[in-house]
Amino acid sequence: MVKLQDLDRTFAALADPTRRALLARLSERADVSVSQLAEPFAMSLPAVMKHLDVLADAGLITRTKTGRTVACRLSAAPMEQAMSWLQRYQQFWSEALDQLAAYVEEPSCPPAPVSRSSDTSRRPRKKSSMRGPTRSRS
Repeated sequence: MVKLQDLDRTFAALADPTRRALLARLSERADVSVSQLAEPFAMSLPAVMKHLDVLADAGLITRTKTGRTVACRLSAAPMEQAMSWLQRYQQFWSEALDQLAAYVEEPSCPPAPVSRSSDTSRRPRKKSSMRGPTRSRS
């Protein structure tokens, strides 16, 4: 069973476009140094480190330190949990949309007859009353 707190952390981490871009870079190569990850971004290294902290807290990446170099690696388990959670809703919406498509594609029913009673019975219009003189405020 997926814990909702884990899902919350995963989706919160994935909500930011910079963090998604970092994950995309990590999906291309394993064990990428932090400085290599930060190269294409127009932000400081400490700002990139904060994004990596969020990803690490969500369990989406792991970091290993060798000497002075910190390397990051993608960890797919939280995303797999999020995908399995989303899969239930995809199934629900697919079934609902299939039912809608089947309904729309059914031969159409004959149009409902137009009621003539609405033409003959009209409400009498109210007469507008004129307003009296208004007082000026002093």
